[in-house]
Amino acid sequence: MAKIEFNDDSAVVVIGTGAGGGTVLYELTKAGVPVVALEAGGNILNEDYVNNEWEAFNQMAWLDPRTTSGSWRVARDFPNLPAWIVKAVGGSTTHWSGATPRFKAHEFRTRSTYGRVEGANLEDWPITLEELAPYYDAAERKMGSTHRHGRPALPANNNYKVFANGAERVGYRHYATGPYATNAEPYDGRPASIQDGFNFQGDKNKSKWSTLVSEIPKAQKTGKLDLRPNSQAVQVTVDSSGKVDGVIYIDAAGKPQRQLARAVCVAGNAIETPRLLLMSADARHPDGLGNYSGQVGRNYMRHTTGSVYARFNEPVRMYRGETMAGIIADESRHDPERGFAGGYYMETLSLGPAFLASFLDPGKWGPGFAHAMEEYANTAGMWIVGEDMPQETNRITLNSTVTDAHGLPVPNVHFDDHPNDVAMREHAYRQADLLYSAVGSDDTTHTPPYPSTHNLGTARMSSRPEDGVVNAFGQSHEISNLFVSDGSVFTTGAAANPTLTIVALATRQAEYIIDQMHQQLI
Repeated sequence: MAKIEFNDDSAVVVIGTGAGGGTVLYELTKAGVPVVALEAGGNILNEDYVNNEWEAFNQMAWLDPRTTSGSWRVARDFPNLPAWIVKAVGGSTTHWSGATPRFKAHEFRTRSTYGRVEGANLEDWPITLEELAPYYDAAERKMGSTHRHGRPALPANNNYKVFANGAERVGYRHYATGPYATNAEPYDGRPASIQDGFNFQGDKNKSKWSTLVSEIPKAQKTGKLDLRPNSQAVQVTVDSSGKVDGVIYIDAAGKPQRQLARAVCVAGNAIETPRLLLMSADARHPDGLGNYSGQVGRNYMRHTTGSVYARFNEPVRMYRGETMAGIIADESRHDPERGFAGGYYMETLSLGPAFLASFLDPGKWGPGFAHAMEEYANTAGMWIVGEDMPQETNRITLNSTVTDAHGLPVPNVHFDDHPNDVAMREHAYRQADLLYSAVGSDDTTHTPPYPSTHNLGTARMSSRPEDGVVNAFGQSHEISNLFVSDGSVFTTGAAANPTLTIVALATRQAEYIIDQMHQQLI
C-alpha cells in the first residue's frame, strides 16, 4: 500500500469506501492516480465477522448518535437509528443484500413521465438509461451479477419456492432468483456461496461482492492507494481560487490531520455526505460547500419499504440459503391506474429469531406476537422496496445541540411519507397477501419500515445548477474539483435496489475525472 504525504497535493482524496467510494478509488488507482481513502470506520475483515445477528450488528453498524424528526414510523421506533449502514472499510457493501436490478428508462425521466405530483420535487435526471447502459454492463461484470453476461443463477431455497409458486398463481411472470451479486460458482477470485444464511450481515465466505473483497485489494495492488481507516472527515477546505485543496480529518489517535488534495470525492452515504458539506461552510460558502442552490441535504429518499411474513402449516425454514435470493419485478412498472406513480419490487427476505422479534412490530407483545414467533419455522418472508417521492422538506440538517464523540454536530434526519409512498406500500401489502394466500397461507403480518438501508438523494444531480448540487458526472455545479460519488446524487430513487447504479455512476465518474485530469481542468 502506498504512503502519501500530507502535503502531497497530487492525490485525490476519496471520503468513504463503500459502493461509490470503493469503486472510484479503484478505477482511479488502476489508471495511475494516487488516492488517499479516508474511512471513518475500522478495517473489519471477512474472517472477523460473527455469525450472530446482534453481535454482528454491534460490530458493523454506524452507531454514532443521530437525531430524527418527522411523522415517519422510524422516528417513533428507532429515534436514534434512522438509518442502518456500516461504519467500516467497504461501507455498506459488506452487509447489503446483493440485489442488482437496473433502473428502467422511465425512472430517469420521472418529471416527464409522472407529470406534476403534488408535494413531490420531481426532476428528470441529466443522464439517460442509454447513456448509463455500458456502465451497467461493466458494473454487472465487475460484481458478478447472476443471470447476467452468462453468470449462472443461485439455487432456489424454500423461501424462494413459496415466493415463486405464489407469484405464478397470481399471474406474475417476471420472477427469478436474481440478479444478485453473490456467486453461484467461483468468479473473480471469490468462491461460490455456501448457502449458510448469513450472507446479509457479513459474508465470511467472500462469495458476495463488496468493495472490501474486490475493489480495495485490487487498488492496493496498484501501489497507488493510501487507505486510512478510523479517519473521520470533518471539513473539506477551499483555496483562494475557489477550488477544493484538502480535507481535515480526525485520525485513529483522535488527532486532527490535514491532507492536501488535487480533487475530493465525497462518498459518505446520503446522511454523512451532506453533513460533511454543511460542516465545511466558510466565509464564501456560509451555507456549506456546493450549496449554491440550497439543495444540499434536501430531497432525502429512503425507498418505500415494508415486509410481509406469512405462516404455513408446514415448515418453510426461510433462514436456509441466501437471505435474499428472489425478486418479483412485475409491479416495478409505472401504472398510475394502481393509484400511485412509480413501482416496486418484491424480494425474498429472512430474519433470524432475534431480529424478527425486534422488527416484526417494535414494542408489541401479547398472544398474537408470541404466536408469530412460535411459528418461526413455518414462516416465509418478503421485503417490499419501491420508489418514494423526493420532497424538499425531507432533509438532513445539522443538529447543533447534539454532538458526537468529536464534538461535531450530529445529522438530524427528517422524513415524512408522501401520500404516494403510503398508497404504494398499501398496494404492495395487498399483493403480498394475495400471493401468500394463493399457496395456502391465511395468516400474514405486515411489518412497518425498518431503519433505512437505501439512503439517497441529498446532493442530487440536475441539469440546471439551481435545481441540484452536482452535474451528470457527480461534479459540483459550484466547485469543479469537488465530486459526490455515492447515492446522494440520485435525482429520484427509482424502485430498484441502488447499489448497482451507484457502482455504474461511480465508474463513469472516475472515467470523467481521469479525462479532466488529462486536460488539466482539475
